Amino acid sequence: MKKQILSVLFIACVLSIAGVAFGDADIQKNPSCKFCGMDRAHFAHSRMVVEYEDGTSLGTCSIHCMATELALNIDKTPKTLLVGDFNSKMLIDAEKAFWVIGGNKPGVMTKNAKWAFENKADAEKFIAANGGTLSTFDDAMKAAYEDMYADTKMIREKRKMMKK
Repeated sequence: MKKQILSVLFIACVLSIAGVAFGDADIQKNPSCKFCGMDRAHFAHSRMVVEYEDGTSLGTCSIHCMATELALNIDKTPKTLLVGDFNSKMLIDAEKAFWVIGGNKPGVMTKNAKWAFENKADAEKFIAANGGTLSTFDDAMKAAYEDMYADTKMIREKRKMMKK
């Protein structure tokens, strides 16, 4: 009986380690955000990955930086857009995710937070606790572009303060 329990625990540990390694492959490839330099492992709950039809890909820390990436590469066609699930931090399909825009939880690179959830129930639970509006990926990306000027200004001011 003791051997069986130890075997089950060993297998669970191996599977857990394999899952973490597989789930973090994008972070190993792009450990920091190309645009802002933020640690993508620290922001695993908001990170994004784009895979283009030409085979290239890039990981960012947030939808704010992904909006920058997509705007700068307008001639490249995204094949896949992935985002970190707010709760599990695992990458999910950004276009199928349930997005929450706004609320009282500070966003990443933005005043107007944008969070992704794999399950609608998780998004609704988050809204009940923190506020915000249930939205689609298109809504979240549109909000990211609409917020870009104010967010960029905010980031510049924060960095200026940090240098003093």
